[in-house]
Parts: sequence; structure tokens; C-alpha cells
Amino acid sequence: MEGIDLMKNFVLLGAAGYIAPRHMKAIKETGNNLIAAMDPHDAVGIIDSYFPDSSFFTEFERIDRHVEKLKRMGDNKRVHYVSIASPNYLHDAHIRFALRIGAQAICEKPLVLEPWNVEGLVEMAEEYDEKVNAILQLRLHPSIVALKAKIDSIVLRPMKFDIDLTYITSRGLWYLYSWKGNIEKSGGVATNIGIHFFDMLQWIFGRVQTNIVHLSEPTKVAGFLELEMARIRWFLSLDRNDLPEAAKANGMTTYRSITINGEEMEFSEGFTDLHTVSYQEILKGNGFGLDDVKPSIAIAHDIRNANPIGLKGEYHPFLKTEKSKK
Repeated sequence: MEGIDLMKNFVLLGAAGYIAPRHMKAIKETGNNLIAAMDPHDAVGIIDSYFPDSSFFTEFERIDRHVEKLKRMGDNKRVHYVSIASPNYLHDAHIRFALRIGAQAICEKPLVLEPWNVEGLVEMAEEYDEKVNAILQLRLHPSIVALKAKIDSIVLRPMKFDIDLTYITSRGLWYLYSWKGNIEKSGGVATNIGIHFFDMLQWIFGRVQTNIVHLSEPTKVAGFLELEMARIRWFLSLDRNDLPEAAKANGMTTYRSITINGEEMEFSEGFTDLHTVSYQEILKGNGFGLDDVKPSIAIAHDIRNANPIGLKGEYHPFLKTEKSKK
């Protein structure tokens, strides 16, 4: 009976999305229950692998009504957490929904698209006395935790590390025709695939001092970010043509690299279970909150609204290939 008393009820918004199964798995592995899920698309058979008895809705209004009824049936029936894996531009509204029904929110990146949206959520979270938890799983990766501990131990400050961040994750033609290809809905490449890295880097190396964009296209973006303790040349791309030749030869579709003072940082493994670890921490009251996400949202916002200066200054080495195309 003790285990039943401790079980929490979850709702999942965006159940048909790519990342949704990781949330289902995390809810299951932490011993909790998914009581309802929603997505306009009904290709959600994956739910059977985790919670076959979960209610499912294709209209937000119907799940809203459903959870409102559950709220009136006592603590063992009500929703305790709302997991949000919906398209980026809906996160703000879905977090507000969670707070209104008296539940904590657990939201995928980016938490919101604009910095001022965070302030609105701070006010609402205080009003309803509920917490907004952000999935910032890179902060839980063992290699990155170890790096932060190493940097924090450095006594002689300030010193600047030279960092190259490269992340290429191949996407097909469908991408630009989906909501992810709409910058107003996704925030663009820097937000959609880069915000975790920007969060991790500012978490370790300090506040932003300079933020320059060299290249900004629908499928790739690159720039220079100076933090208190780092100078970072970064390159993010969805174009498989940007993959290094060695990666192509090995049939790789994703290339992820961070070099610090010329030394490669290895963190390609260990991502699979980080959602479960995130949930474990959230359930213990140790989730990352609204204050944690503010810096990376501001970085991505500034990149999205910057005027690219072109290929000059401290630009990423991969842009030499772009320059040769001109």
C-alpha cells in the first residue's frame, strides 16, 4: 500500500512526438502512472508499451475537461504532474495549463521561446504555488558534471578556455515543412537543437559577454559566444552535407563534438537514460526551475534576432567550407 500512496499521476501533452517515449519510459521507471495523454495526431501506439490503460485525447479541450473532473475526485485521482513534449510554441500555454490545474509542469526544451515569457511564468507559478521543471539533461550527464566540477575548482580566475562546439544532426526535407522549420513556432535551429548546449556552456563557464552570429540559414547557424571563462566558436546544422568525411564514410548521420583548448571532450554516450534521471531528481524536489532556463533562452533569442556579420572574426572552422562555396 505504501507504494500506491507514493504513486503520482501524470498527463503527457505531445504524446505522438519524437521525444514522448522517453517521458513515458521515465514515468514508468520512476514508479508512477500516466493517466491521460493528448496529441492532435493519433499515431500513439507506443503508449501500449508503457501505459495501455491511459486515457487518450486528440483535442486539448477534452483533456482539459477530463483533468478538471479528476481534480474534484481527491488527491489519488488528480493530476500531480503535466509532462510537456508538444511543439515549442505551445510550451508556454501548456505550462500555464499545468499550473492552473494545480500540477507541476515538466517541460522539454526550450521551456519558452522569448525571455519575457519566463517572467510571466514566474508570476503564475507563485500565484498557484506550483513548480515549473525544465528538462536540462546535459546538466546531469556524468562527463559534463565532472567538467563543471573541474572548472569550478580552478582558483586562478578569470581565465578563458577556447572551445569549439559542433553539432550536426541530419534531417530530411520534411523538416522545413513541419512546425520545426517555422522559426516562429520552433525558434529556429539555434533554439531547437542548440539550446541545451548553450545552457550547458553558460552553466559551466559563466555569463555572456559577447554574442555574435556569423551565419544564419534555415538549416544551419554559426557564431561566436564569449562567456566569463570561455571563447566559443559554435556551428549547428541539419544538413548532412556538413558532416565530416570520416563521419560520412562510417555511415553516421549525427556528429557531435566539443573541444576545449584543442582537447576533445567525450560525451557521445550516456544520453539514453537522462530523462529518467531528470524525473528522479524532479520527484525529489531537485528539478531545474525557471531561473535556470533564463540565460539559455536569452542566448537563443539574441541569436535568432541578430544580424549575421558574415565570415569574419572568430568564426568556426567548418565555415571555411561555406566560404569556399561563395
